[in-house]
Amino acid sequence: MSEGLTGAAGCGPAPVPYGFYLDGYGGALAAEAFAEALPAAVRCVGALTGARDVREEWDDDQAEAWRRAVCAAADAFAEYGEGRVGGFSVGSFSVTNYRDEGTTGSVVAREAALAELAGTGLCFSGVRR
Repeated sequence: MSEGLTGAAGCGPAPVPYGFYLDGYGGALAAEAFAEALPAAVRCVGALTGARDVREEWDDDQAEAWRRAVCAAADAFAEYGEGRVGGFSVGSFSVTNYRDEGTTGSVVAREAALAELAGTGLCFSGVRR
């Protein structure tokens, strides 16, 4: 898979092309892993910005920040999933909730996306006119 990844349910173009993820963002996920994490990432960034795709009225910097936020969220979802952040075991040694106790993949993805959106004016404040 590459540039031709499609959006939700295989309909239309992906809101963030895999080529942008690799070259514009510098991501390292395989195309399939990125495509799998993309719907959750778009939902996450959509909740933060009120938009699930780049808007025509945004300038180039805002559009790039939105795409980068989706990429950051996709990386987090690919690593942690959407549920509670787990741990690992090696023999009798185990670590659980190695990030923060009670943290979820959704929280990690939200933090990553917000870091990309900082200063853009795109974060949804809860009220639209």
